[in-house]
Amino acid sequence: MFDLDRWREIFQSINKNRLRSVMSGFTVAFAILLFTLLFGVANGLGNFFKGAFADDAQNSMFVRVWKTSKPYKGLQTGRRVQLRNDDYNFVADEYEDKIQYQSARIYKNFSIKYKSEANTYNVRAVNPDHQFLEKTIIDDGRYLNERDLKEKSKVLVIGRLIKKDLFGEKVALGKRVNVNGSSFLIIGVFSDEGGDNEERIAYMPVTTAQSMYGNNDYISQINLGYNPNLSTDAAIAFGNKMERDLRKRLDIHPDDQSALSVRNMAEANKFISTVMLALTFIIGFIGSGTLIAGIIGISNIMIFVIKERTKEFGIRKALGAKPASIVGMVVQESVLITTLAGYAGLTLGTYILSLVGNSLEEDYFIKDPSVGSGTVIGATVILIISGLIAGYLPAKRAANIKPIEALRAD
Repeated sequence: MFDLDRWREIFQSINKNRLRSVMSGFTVAFAILLFTLLFGVANGLGNFFKGAFADDAQNSMFVRVWKTSKPYKGLQTGRRVQLRNDDYNFVADEYEDKIQYQSARIYKNFSIKYKSEANTYNVRAVNPDHQFLEKTIIDDGRYLNERDLKEKSKVLVIGRLIKKDLFGEKVALGKRVNVNGSSFLIIGVFSDEGGDNEERIAYMPVTTAQSMYGNNDYISQINLGYNPNLSTDAAIAFGNKMERDLRKRLDIHPDDQSALSVRNMAEANKFISTVMLALTFIIGFIGSGTLIAGIIGISNIMIFVIKERTKEFGIRKALGAKPASIVGMVVQESVLITTLAGYAGLTLGTYILSLVGNSLEEDYFIKDPSVGSGTVIGATVILIISGLIAGYLPAKRAANIKPIEALRAD
């Protein structure tokens, strides 16, 4: 039940003892502020790591080849390694149960022209599964399909910014564009979370590129998504085995990293998980220490406050006040100060994090630092409960002292 007289007494006590009230509140506010900043920075680091791979599927692998840097089996250094359709099929057949998606990739740079508008763009020749590996979002039309591959269709899926460059606000779907001198039909427009560079790319069937530009079975890269049911360690083992098998197949020295590499997202995910676990432990340890320091600070201040007000309690008891009334008033005051100060610390910490924003991303790899409301509210509740206990225990002892003894207290 709301007791106006009690609240009036509480505010009079706070006003009378401003320094004590400020010190109590500062202890709580600083603890919550530091707690908020620490967890905000930790979340910002996590956001950076996640954002670095935002445009690729989390179960991706990328097989790339280049020139050899070591002689092997009588073959000279500097030999250009070339992936072919047979290598792509070998991977698909050999590891069928471990692969969810698979796509070849061929890189080209072509001029794409529509009427008077023209520009040079990155054109990638791929398989239909590439849509899921690259997390391509179809905004209009469709992506490449198996029929396009089989018929070697002259079709194109263009990025949102290519559509904007060539067509402006007009519809691009169903229009024909000139790609390096050949007419291609636009069958889809896509967007990509990877940013502007990823949205100035066009996709065509890999079979079309092989027949039109070289009349060969060359591919630049093999991309695949491993079976998501594989554990992280199993996915890493799969990637390592596939790399060893391809090195044997392509006559590449086992230690020649420049000739062939397999970028495995499972390894990146494991590294990120390990870093975030260690960071969470460190931040949790420091944050817990901050809360404990805040709790100790509140307890010490409240013990001093109760000792200072012992005579006051004696007078109240002499005038007929019950011990429960005295304890309740002290506890209410303690909880009020702790709650207001905790909210102030939370508000200030959140404001600082929003003020910093992404300015730390380039130098410190901290992106969008923020903290979950549940985490900070939980920490604030802990401090409030601590403030309640810190006020209750010494107040109960002081309230149980006989009035005559309380009046004699120094």
